[in-house]
Amino acid sequence: MASGSFSRSTGSSSWTPKQNKLFERALAVYDKDTPDRWQNVARAVGGKSAEEVKRHYELLVEDLKHIESGQVPFPNYNKRSSTMDEEQRLRYLKLN
Repeated sequence: MASGSFSRSTGSSSWTPKQNKLFERALAVYDKDTPDRWQNVARAVGGKSAEEVKRHYELLVEDLKHIESGQVPFPNYNKRSSTMDEEQRLRYLKLN
């Protein structure tokens, strides 16, 4: 989950780093066209409902929109690479 001004709780329980990693992997396996996507992602994550994983995804999308609109500055780790692809932004959000 992201930290800073855009962090927020995603349900009654927090997400562990392990759950976030399982969530990320499950999103790669179960894309938007997968039937019962959120049930499959929840099963892969463990300990979360389909509603919780769907909301977690929606919050990450919101955070990405804030970043892309310039409301949250990108970290400047490497001056040669100033743009991030979606996967890198998701990783950044999960680490912060």
